[in-house]
Amino acid sequence: MYVFDNSPLSSMFRNYFPARFPSLWARFDALVAAGDVVSTREALREIRNGPEGHCLDWCNNNQPLFAVPNAAEAGRVAQIFAVPHFQQNIEMQKILKGGLNADPFVIARAMAEGKAVVTMEAHKPNSAKIPNICEHFHVRWLNLEAFMEEQGWMF
Repeated sequence: MYVFDNSPLSSMFRNYFPARFPSLWARFDALVAAGDVVSTREALREIRNGPEGHCLDWCNNNQPLFAVPNAAEAGRVAQIFAVPHFQQNIEMQKILKGGLNADPFVIARAMAEGKAVVTMEAHKPNSAKIPNICEHFHVRWLNLEAFMEEQGWMF
């Protein structure tokens, strides 16, 4: 149902410590185990490049969540890069972040599997942010709070 960008995963570990929010993590882990929450190898690479200790430990223990892009996803990445505006901005982000940019791969997986993207990015006019690209390709996207609301979670 959902493809997670690295930002909501990192945010969950910064704001909802597993030892303090065990019921949230039990519910999230159940969605992961059921295959309802997935991500991509490129998101894991971004997480590994950051300072997220507990997040990285959890990610390393949940390797199947971070699949290597398949041929269908590669085709969708090509579709994204075929839009000149997205290509230029995504490439600049990649250069500025030291070669890491999971965005097109997260969106491509959602496109290929008919899932929604969960991201902490906000829609910005004339931008190449995840929400803008999702809207261009008619891919549903939501932020972490909307994801939790959609799941009916209240703690």
